[in-house]
Amino acid sequence: MEKKSSSKRPHCLVLTYPLQGHINPMLQFSKLLENQGVRITLVTTLSFYSKLQSVASSIAIETISDGFDKGGAEEAGGLKTYLDKFWQVGSETFAQLLEKLGESKDDQVDCVVYNACLPWALDVAKRFGIVGASYLTQNMSVNSIYYHLHLGKLQVPLTQHEISLPALPKLHPQDMPSFFFDGDHTSLDFVLGQFSNIHKADWVLCNTFHELDQEIVDWGVKIWPKLKTIGPNIPTFFLDKRCENDQDYGITQYKSEEYCMEWLDGKPKGSVVYVSFGSMVALSEEKMEEIASCLRECSSYYFLWVVRASEETKLPKDFQKRTEKGLVVTWCSQLKVLAHEAVGCFVTHCGWNSTLETLCLGVPTVAVPFWSDQNTNAKFIADVWKIGIRTSTEDKKVLLRESLKHCIEEIMDRDNEMKTNGLKWRSSALRAVSEGGSSYENIVEFTSSLSLQKLHGSSKFV
Repeated sequence: MEKKSSSKRPHCLVLTYPLQGHINPMLQFSKLLENQGVRITLVTTLSFYSKLQSVASSIAIETISDGFDKGGAEEAGGLKTYLDKFWQVGSETFAQLLEKLGESKDDQVDCVVYNACLPWALDVAKRFGIVGASYLTQNMSVNSIYYHLHLGKLQVPLTQHEISLPALPKLHPQDMPSFFFDGDHTSLDFVLGQFSNIHKADWVLCNTFHELDQEIVDWGVKIWPKLKTIGPNIPTFFLDKRCENDQDYGITQYKSEEYCMEWLDGKPKGSVVYVSFGSMVALSEEKMEEIASCLRECSSYYFLWVVRASEETKLPKDFQKRTEKGLVVTWCSQLKVLAHEAVGCFVTHCGWNSTLETLCLGVPTVAVPFWSDQNTNAKFIADVWKIGIRTSTEDKKVLLRESLKHCIEEIMDRDNEMKTNGLKWRSSALRAVSEGGSSYENIVEFTSSLSLQKLHGSSKFV
């Protein structure tokens, strides 16, 4: 595609929440917009930017302040303190950034795509007469659950044993986001804030694809007519290869230990159990012991286990990080691992990014949810999309090694429906993002609207 001069291309500011799991999909969406001729400036906080190990060279980056420029949330000492300050200082410094960019004709902003968890960004954009697009980073079922709580149609604490919501399967307390059960409602209030002004957004974008969530997406369009599915937002190398050299997200706080790919190269097809619980889950020593014991006992398979550097001290003292059967690394390129033919199943915490990645690569899944939206994602993995098994837990939520071992064996030892369904969803995801697919066409509609707006020289929504 021949690129237009910067003054003629629509300029989109993409504002992220400063966590790896939030920035990854929005950065990937930015690449897709750029591929369609949109100029992108990614915006994050000074505190997050200072921690980055690598930054994608093709995307311009600007920073705002969250009020804790040296250490972010850790410096604040608590989530409520952090969010209160971020809401105040973030909105002020974001407005200053829009004002600064508006002083140059070439840099004027035509649209703000903001993480839905930062609803104040829409208010700021509207003050400048700029189009605002809310980007929902969680799946539509979780968004629906929170939206019904926002409307008062669900109550906290939950009293019912079965939850019935439009376009969703029957849910039980163990399928609900963990924030429903927190004594401190800070996290719950944070996610509910997404819906405080979403009706004012010109677009509502969700990181899913229509075929995966058809019923709940169709329900959502009735609530937000400009709701569009634009996912899965993962590097295009693993789907339609639309963006050149797009094999990773491009921004990371962690350094991958790439030698694990050579290790995988030496393993038979489908023989490796890949275990990773993402960038945020902190396990107790007891849970670490349960997982380590299970992997030892699964002697028929190899394992690759990601244990972040901050978690390594919780490993059992006698657990070796490299043996004939297993390898422990502090971080790796998860997509490259999942795409490797040696991997037979994925033991995951069921964060939405990891869930989409395993769906896109057709890898059967052992669901081990811990918090936030992961319980709900696990429900869909096991009972709706049928690509995996959910582990059982004890009352103290200590992982049962027997349950995990049973789940791994069920996937690794049998030609079962989960493997077939995994390949089916991979094909559906590929169709959605390819030319003519549901997500592809939604992104074209979005970028065409921005281009028309730019052509007419107005920030008014077209």
